[in-house]
Amino acid sequence: MSISLERALRVEPAVRPQRSLTVLALSRLFRNRLALAGLLVLGLLIVSAVLAPHLTPYEPTDMNIASRFEPPSWQHLMGTDQFGRDIFTRILYGGRVSLTVGIIAVGVSALLGTIIGLTSGYFGGWWDLAVSRVMDVLFAFPAVLLAIAIMAVLGQSITNVMIAIGIVNTPIFARVTRASALGTRIQLFVQSAEAIGGSSWHIIVRHVLPNGLPPLVVQTTVAFAWAVIAEAALSFLGLGTRPPTPSWGLMLNEGRNVMEYAPWEPVFSGLAIMITVFSLNALGDGLRDALDPTTRAH
Repeated sequence: MSISLERALRVEPAVRPQRSLTVLALSRLFRNRLALAGLLVLGLLIVSAVLAPHLTPYEPTDMNIASRFEPPSWQHLMGTDQFGRDIFTRILYGGRVSLTVGIIAVGVSALLGTIIGLTSGYFGGWWDLAVSRVMDVLFAFPAVLLAIAIMAVLGQSITNVMIAIGIVNTPIFARVTRASALGTRIQLFVQSAEAIGGSSWHIIVRHVLPNGLPPLVVQTTVAFAWAVIAEAALSFLGLGTRPPTPSWGLMLNEGRNVMEYAPWEPVFSGLAIMITVFSLNALGDGLRDALDPTTRAH
């Protein structure tokens, strides 16, 4: 009797509440030094692009023939080009173009691709078959070649560059989301929601979409990096930004013709592209590891 009383009165240690998956993912992300460095560099690039008018006394299109081909100095941190324009200023303003194209194009393609992939994977049937065949056709073309073909039809402008990059990226988001939806719709919690009369759209938004967010977040960083490269490639080929608007790809094209006089122009514009893509890839790798369901609990 006394033993039973002791057991009844014994105070069990409180169970330590588990942290939410979001908190766990963030803590893992911030422990990843490479991902954190990528995030900081990307943030610095965005801030410098937004604050470009306050970081330099020059205008990106101002020409001064008397100052052409000046090497890097305190007056011109990255030198000047063949028209005497300050390269540092053009790098900052060119970042506005690249980042704006990346954010808008990837945002639109992620939205469209997610809707197409969710409906295709959840409903299946003829819609899934039609979507899969269209995606297969788009995947048959190399991404940059497809973007060039779209630009050839639409014409040269920043808006058309965003449309072309968005069209190229949409099938990737659709396929990633469809694969996640196919795996989620057969889970017991989805079947239970269907059994109690939940509407299809409620189930998609409440159950299917949240379970597909981790790969979508990672894919967004990858698509963003590719969008920066694609915008630079299209501008380099004369299909993107119109001169004299600064663009990293356009600056590469202009700098390759004067490398013997001013090698700093293509070097700095190339470094801007490389650093941006590297920071996005580092952040994407960190997000992939942080959101990995096999390791997030550790």
